[in-house]
Amino acid sequence: MKAHDAMYTGGRWRPSVSTETIAVVNPADERIIAEVPAGNAEDVDAAVRAAREAFPAWAATPQARRAALLGAVRDALAARQDEIAETVTAELGAPPGFARAVHAALPVAVAGSYAELAAGYSFEERIGNSTVLLEPVGVVGAITPWNYPLHQVVAKAAPALAAGCTVVLKPAENTPLTAQLFAEAVDEAGVPAGVFNLVTGLGPVAGAALAAHPDVDLVSFTGSTAVGRRIGAIAGGAVKRVALELGGKSANVILPGADLARAVREGVANVMSNSGQTCSAWTRMLVHRDRYEEAVELAKEAVAAYPPGERIGPVVSARQWERVRGYIDKGVAEGARLVAGGPEAPRDRGYYVSPTVFADVTPEMTIAQEEIFGPVVALLPYEDTEDALRIANGTVYGLGGAVWAADDAQAVAFARRMDTGQVHINGGRFNPLAPFGGYKQSGVGRELGPHGLAEYLQTKSLQF
Repeated sequence: MKAHDAMYTGGRWRPSVSTETIAVVNPADERIIAEVPAGNAEDVDAAVRAAREAFPAWAATPQARRAALLGAVRDALAARQDEIAETVTAELGAPPGFARAVHAALPVAVAGSYAELAAGYSFEERIGNSTVLLEPVGVVGAITPWNYPLHQVVAKAAPALAAGCTVVLKPAENTPLTAQLFAEAVDEAGVPAGVFNLVTGLGPVAGAALAAHPDVDLVSFTGSTAVGRRIGAIAGGAVKRVALELGGKSANVILPGADLARAVREGVANVMSNSGQTCSAWTRMLVHRDRYEEAVELAKEAVAAYPPGERIGPVVSARQWERVRGYIDKGVAEGARLVAGGPEAPRDRGYYVSPTVFADVTPEMTIAQEEIFGPVVALLPYEDTEDALRIANGTVYGLGGAVWAADDAQAVAFARRMDTGQVHINGGRFNPLAPFGGYKQSGVGRELGPHGLAEYLQTKSLQF
């Protein structure tokens, strides 16, 4: 597996100012598979300067040309799908089938969607005696997480480039190799020098320098709510725009009359996907008390279909492994009933966590309030619909969710009252053009589709 020992800035791979490196570890076997530069503030400054110099020409580039170049990026990613999947499997631990179907294919679809949007998007409109212009914000500092390493890069870089912004990307230190593949695709596509730049490094060093840089006009961050607060405070001091996609504790609400077997099976599958490392995962399953024990048994049966090392991969790191197992211990200590799984390591090597199901979870328990980010499902009983709504809305988060009911109208009526940014109705499929983002402490702003493009635009009105 090839890894660049350099930063991609100003259209070239350049040595880092820093002599320090980051070891990339395969979480399935704990082997070091690569090393990349641990960039510092000087590396960030060089990348931002390249982006600032490239911005005027890129902002003035006709949108048809920007769209064509994004289409070329999409094609370059499509040609690399096998390599992308292999890389994600190696640095994240995703099972090969899931890596191909989601981690490699979804970024191609999202990049293609922005190529199409860029071609037909209206960047001005007439209102009365005013012409309203939508113009690019400027230089974007993008800080991406490790759980969907390439998807999150594309979900930020593609709309920013479509809007006419230039980008400096700081990817997660656990999964920098897929970001390097994206830089290769950008270079191959012929995107002008300085329009996209990549700096690998640690969050407290390179990420903090990027967020605080005076020539960065907007910071787009995906990650924990705690880090999002710090970035928001830094940006607020400079009156700098932010887009923050943060944590979640999403509710999977199964209303009376719903297809219980399907709702439980797909709810468990949703949490097991990506080893539970999905911010919008439906980690709280709410079931009416009349069929609660039936749902518990169904969940126990469903989770047995995810043997570690086969259908479910490891979590990303030793630190994450300890964190998830700590939450499982806390669930037991606070009185939840352990139905399946537990804190014991299911394999001798690798950061694997046993798929875990808790029953008799109450809303105030830690495992019902805090984001675990692992393959852990908590089942909570409710008394009636109002009780279900109170529990569903009873966290500081509001990112995703699901509602199952006898018919779509009943599910939609409930979903309208949920304090969350995206709700799946009776198993509705993920839509890469629909806005993704949260209420409350799940973030600020939206990603994907036209709403994602709008995050990177500012408004000017001309009166005549």
